[in-house]
Amino acid sequence: MKRPKKRVLLSDMRTLDRVYALSIRLLRWFSPLLERGGSKLALGLRGRVRARAVLEDWGSVYRDHDRPLVWVHAPSVGEGLQAKSVLEVLLEQRPDLQTAFTFFSPSALDLAKRMPVHVAGFLPWDVSSEMEALVQSLEPGLIVFTKTEVWPGLVAAAAAAGVPVVLAAATLREGAGRLSPLGRLFLSPTFGALTQILSVSAEDGERFCRLGVSPERIVVTGDPGVDSAWRRAREANPRALYLAPFVDDRRPTVVAGSTWGADEAVLIPALTELRRRFERLRVVIAPHEPHEAHVAHLVRALGGAGFRTERLREVEARGRAGDVDAVVVDRVGVLAHLYTVGDMAYVGGGFGRNGLHSVLEPAAAGIPVVFGPRHAGSPAAADLLRVGAAHEVSDGAGLVQILESWLRDRRRLEEAAGRASGYIEGHRGAARRTADALAGLLPVSKERRVDRTAVRRGGDPRDHPHRAE
Repeated sequence: MKRPKKRVLLSDMRTLDRVYALSIRLLRWFSPLLERGGSKLALGLRGRVRARAVLEDWGSVYRDHDRPLVWVHAPSVGEGLQAKSVLEVLLEQRPDLQTAFTFFSPSALDLAKRMPVHVAGFLPWDVSSEMEALVQSLEPGLIVFTKTEVWPGLVAAAAAAGVPVVLAAATLREGAGRLSPLGRLFLSPTFGALTQILSVSAEDGERFCRLGVSPERIVVTGDPGVDSAWRRAREANPRALYLAPFVDDRRPTVVAGSTWGADEAVLIPALTELRRRFERLRVVIAPHEPHEAHVAHLVRALGGAGFRTERLREVEARGRAGDVDAVVVDRVGVLAHLYTVGDMAYVGGGFGRNGLHSVLEPAAAGIPVVFGPRHAGSPAAADLLRVGAAHEVSDGAGLVQILESWLRDRRRLEEAAGRASGYIEGHRGAARRTADALAGLLPVSKERRVDRTAVRRGGDPRDHPHRAE
């Protein structure tokens, strides 16, 4: 009875592989029809037009095959920041390395410019034949996926070339689609081919075993996102133009980060009610996508609710916050630092379907966190809830209640803030543990005659002219 069942399973796997390959090819064929406009989909598709050429052009000119190449991939910004913290430590240990960074979401374009790598760009189309050619051309010594995203075509190409592949900062929540029978059927060969899983927790590691990963290939290293958040909080300069106005005029401040429309529909009425009770309350709202239409909508909505509202750039230009009690952040890249001028944080994504955003950044800034009910994909949110550094709310009334309790009772606020800081301090070190594990998989350079200082900075700019546009 077992043999027929095995034949069916292998047949199903081959069918799923063909379906996947056909889907990727169809999407690429039809992508020119979807590339117009400024949507994330359009930007991502346009970025993939030259994605392979960006890597191959760099490789043909600048690839030093006497030095191991570490190719790191991350889906978007949050995962990219985890990867950045690991790469920084790894390059301290191995300044002889060459490094490449690919990503999936256009949200990571700005981050790519700050990564300590020699070349960065969108991930090419995951077509096995093309990935095989790219792997043969670049000859990476190690390929590292981050958190969740693993691409079957690239994994297969790496395995065929004998290149070790690792999933770092690996998380897999209970009930995830990839643990379903169909998910396991399709993904088990890919995950089973990974050299190592560097998991955030032992529970995550156990769940990866269900995807066909051998237990001996799983190492618990923790979440390098903690180290990344801690470092960004410490890098905040209180005299920076976007922070000094709030530092010079301290008021009870709620910083709402990475909000979507579903969050704001709950958040703005709750904050309006709080402002009636606390006249000096100040609100800083940073939408996840601060494009002009969204920022203008927030300015109108807050103004209509009675807030004296300005954009962050207006506050910066004047050099003081004055009587402004609502500030809308109109750019990316400053949220982690803005949390340092807050007393408490609301983190977006918990009332919609986009997923909860980083709760580690406000915790690293030493302030307690509140978020909506949809946070199952965030282990850090569960941890902060457990230690009393965060609260979950299901509606506006609950949001008003918890924020008011913190605003009225300074001791309670400070206790929650202390738990947030304590959690961060207790979980630091994952970036170094992850880097140590990766270093153990890397070959030694054939030549060590290299400017270590330059490589540690990511190399001379002439060494990596190719960056995603």
